[in-house]
Amino acid sequence: MLKFYVIDKDNPLSYNQFYKAEKGIQQHMYIRKSTLQDVNQLMKLYKNAKKFMIATGNPNQWNSTYPTRKLILADIESESSYVCELGGQIIATFYYANEEDETYTRIDAGQWLNHAPYGVVHRIATDSSIRGTAAFCLNWALEQCGSLKIDTHRDNVIMQRALEKSGFTYCGIIYLKDGSERLAYQKVC
Repeated sequence: MLKFYVIDKDNPLSYNQFYKAEKGIQQHMYIRKSTLQDVNQLMKLYKNAKKFMIATGNPNQWNSTYPTRKLILADIESESSYVCELGGQIIATFYYANEEDETYTRIDAGQWLNHAPYGVVHRIATDSSIRGTAAFCLNWALEQCGSLKIDTHRDNVIMQRALEKSGFTYCGIIYLKDGSERLAYQKVC
């Protein structure tokens, strides 16, 4: 049984503790900003995530060059790249920012839950070693902003299930800058 709980709510970068009850072992899961020293590990996470996506019926969401090293470096420079660590090891990464995403302005076949300020998560990838890591990262992001928006590819059924299981509501279809459609989700505290 896996259980999450807050250890220091006043310090969002050391947000939660992860507890593996069946073995009686406590390990801390931390969210922190990515650094330049993390880039190689982040690229490995993305490479493995792409392989997993292909193997699970989602070969088109991220092409062979996405995300680029240049994009990840820009995320780090803008202080919007985060990692999740467990036992000193990076087990997940994601982009989080408390900002309006221009691709979320237009939504078809539905509507957002509200028009309040929101945070966004993009490019979330885990190493798949700990079940629930993505939910942990999404919960952390939601705690930062109170309203969180995210999108995923129609073929990414695993992410759709994870979002729904985490309490996100399907809101409609948004379009990326290149015209590709994505399924849009939102969760509000």
